[in-house]
Amino acid sequence: MWITYPGDFEIWLGNIFNNRRTERGAMFPPFWKQDSHYVTVEFSTTVDLLHDETITISCEGRYNFMLDGKLRFGEPHEYTIPQGHHTINIKVWNQAVPPALFVKGETIQTDSSWLATYEDKIWIDENGVAHGSGIYVPAATHAYFNTVEKRPSLFSLSRSLIRPVSEEVCRKGVLYDFGKETMGYVTFSGAQESDTLHIFYGESREEALDHEYCETLDILDVKPGETAETPESKAFRYVHVLSENGHRYVVEGLSEYLSHDAAMSGSFECSDDDVNEIWKVGAYTMDLTTREFFVDGIKRDRWTWSGDAIQSYLMNYYLRFDTDTVRRTIRQLRGKDPVTAHINTIMDYTFYWFKSILDYYEFTADIDFVREMYPRMLTMMQYVLGRTDSEGFADGRPDDWIFVDWVDFPMHKRGVMSFEQILFAKSLETMSRCAVLLRDNPMENPPQGSRTTEEYAHDVTKYSTLYETLRKNIDATFWDDGVKAFLHSVEDGEINPMVTKFPNMFAMLFGYVSEERKAEILHNVMLNPSVEAITTPYMRFYELEALCMMGQHDFVMKEIKDYWGGMLRNGATSFWEKYVPGEKGTEHLQMYGRPYGKSLCHAWGASPVYLLGRYFLGVTPVKPGYEAWECRPNLGGLQWMRGAVPTPYGPIKIYMDKEKFVIESPVAGGKVYLDGKCIEIDTTESIEIIRNIIHITEKSGNLNATRRFY
Repeated sequence: MWITYPGDFEIWLGNIFNNRRTERGAMFPPFWKQDSHYVTVEFSTTVDLLHDETITISCEGRYNFMLDGKLRFGEPHEYTIPQGHHTINIKVWNQAVPPALFVKGETIQTDSSWLATYEDKIWIDENGVAHGSGIYVPAATHAYFNTVEKRPSLFSLSRSLIRPVSEEVCRKGVLYDFGKETMGYVTFSGAQESDTLHIFYGESREEALDHEYCETLDILDVKPGETAETPESKAFRYVHVLSENGHRYVVEGLSEYLSHDAAMSGSFECSDDDVNEIWKVGAYTMDLTTREFFVDGIKRDRWTWSGDAIQSYLMNYYLRFDTDTVRRTIRQLRGKDPVTAHINTIMDYTFYWFKSILDYYEFTADIDFVREMYPRMLTMMQYVLGRTDSEGFADGRPDDWIFVDWVDFPMHKRGVMSFEQILFAKSLETMSRCAVLLRDNPMENPPQGSRTTEEYAHDVTKYSTLYETLRKNIDATFWDDGVKAFLHSVEDGEINPMVTKFPNMFAMLFGYVSEERKAEILHNVMLNPSVEAITTPYMRFYELEALCMMGQHDFVMKEIKDYWGGMLRNGATSFWEKYVPGEKGTEHLQMYGRPYGKSLCHAWGASPVYLLGRYFLGVTPVKPGYEAWECRPNLGGLQWMRGAVPTPYGPIKIYMDKEKFVIESPVAGGKVYLDGKCIEIDTTESIEIIRNIIHITEKSGNLNATRRFY
């Protein structure tokens, strides 16, 4: 297995990924700090051999090899290590790509037990023996890089051939329709002579045919006898091609995608065909925006954004359970110290980044990743705390972008906003909970420079105190007992009495209000037509989740059908960045003052994938990594539904109609709540409940047991 310094592969790959964005052929790099990998990394381990062992050494970069503190000649590809106790140190240098190491022997293998450091503090004494110190961390491993041929620098997505469903000669060229949104390359063959092609891409027919304003385009030279391929992957459904010589070509596409295991994936099907189509298009949208990282939209930004990503993670836990891409994205977003700005320059996106680490742990129980990220959580939080005001509130500074959401109504984003403080509180709570986790689960042999149990205990006290103080200040400052809601902000010492859904629904989601206040917020804010409506799928995600938490499943199902179904009725083949039902025709394509600025394939548009799995199939972990879990199914007005929710053990499968409920789980330790009653799942056999009678059926199909469900 290849090993690297933690985060370096992701930072390097992220730089390539984020700098692929173009606007009408011009490079468009991200507008936040981009870091680089460490160019020299030392990897080390200790071994105890019962007999001599020959290892092979492969590196990405130049390297030296030390055994027991002494340099060995050259850069040996093979080396025989004698019987006994030994220390192995291999230092790898690479300016172009992250230093990486692959060692294979009978018992000696590179894995996460190896240590890595970027600190070159080794010195050699008069006897030629090396000494040193530094901060050592467990080396990073990547499931994909498990053979010597699969080098980290060669990581790439898979491709599949696609063909246009129609061709139309128009406007001095040929318009190719590939039938639905995709991302990849376009190929051209059949050239009879050298030619130059002008290629205009469109998520819509209108965009591809509008050469002056389409968001992406290419110019490509073709030669006879060769197949030409566009230089970078692009998002498209339609492609309009103009040949300078007036020729037509055999045009095909290469759809680019990240492979996944369908057998381990989530699924959903029900009695309503519209809902089935919504789930399918949501899943397709997620697959399109799951690339080297979770990307926002495949046409325009093609960047990693923390606010988009945290929703992608949650949807992914109910679709593919792709933990590798979650870790890659979290690492890439954080980058390296020193911290000079909020993540993506957006204050709320920093707070989402903190929460994403705790979410990941709750779904996976991967404490090693929490331990890896914790030092960067500390320095990120130090930056945040350095920008708080005298009341302990996170105060937006002139160089901060306060995003919240795209809104269609006047909403100031000045001063101290209650929405930001609630997210800030969740970040402090996350710091405290992660510190507790690491304090209570110390490493057996911590590397030199690791944080101590006492330091974690200090962090628990520090961050829990800050969290509790902030929670009290939020309630005292922003809760209004008259309107029974959190008010918008404090500007120049004066309260802004505006009421929006944003802070109120997050207070509900995070459990920061009592059951009584939840009911008040539900009535006075969430279901109040006088409160401004949310028009982006981004915040509809949280709005509908909050309503599901309050038992409003029938209402949410109607909203899903109306809102996401509205996009489908307007011709969507993937879900959009924003949808305003009242807009007509090409108005649906406009955003940012550009006729085709809106992304028609946007990760945060896939919310139903999460909502249907989490709140209708009703499955969620209650102990990290599904060691314990619960299922609270709700038909939400459907006649029947079936589906699967992925877990680290495999998918939990469910069927439910108005008479029957069936569940099969690969792991026991769950609880199912039906009709106000609870049944403990103490078997991995299929359990069927019909009219309060439980039937447990073996996988062979034989009836195993029957008992009454009380």
